[in-house]
Amino acid sequence: MMIVMNAKSTKHTVVSRKEATHERIVEVAARAIRRSGYGGTGVADIMKEAGLTHGGFYAHFESRDALLAEAGDRAGAESVALAARVAAAAPPGKALQAMMEAYLSQEHIAAIETGCPVSALGSEMPRQAPEVRRAATIHIKEMIDLFARQLPDWGQPQAHEQAMALVCALIGTTMVARAVDDPKLSAALCAAALKQFIPAAA
Repeated sequence: MMIVMNAKSTKHTVVSRKEATHERIVEVAARAIRRSGYGGTGVADIMKEAGLTHGGFYAHFESRDALLAEAGDRAGAESVALAARVAAAAPPGKALQAMMEAYLSQEHIAAIETGCPVSALGSEMPRQAPEVRRAATIHIKEMIDLFARQLPDWGQPQAHEQAMALVCALIGTTMVARAVDDPKLSAALCAAALKQFIPAAA
């Protein structure tokens, strides 16, 4: 009986270790895709950064695309969760404004590795495998819904349309603000977008 219990305990430890290792790989990959792009993210580099050997990759993922999909899912979920926390912490009636200001903050513009994956990877997404695009689509829809829920006319078609426009504007502004090599221009682009769209939050 003691031997059986020990066997079960060992098996549980092995499973837990494998799950922890899997989590570490996904966490590293979620940062790597935002930092280097889908095309610039190799399996060998991710495994090395995670402190693992390349050979262990297929014990966790069927393919590179499967890893990219899971990493994108993780990154997207983190971004939506952060936006939701910003909304929850905002004063009454100011959630939408707070979310927009946080998204276009200089901190977010600089934090490509940990920021919104859509603004970091948007131009690459059309060329990815279906499962990678599906993960991105789920979280884009969640972000739009989160924005729509902060609008006064939430539940009406126009609120959903307005939220779609706001999310697209924020993503596009962030992409351009990161693309330019002039910090003052980058900040001015974000300020201009906020000036145009903050009234929509009122």
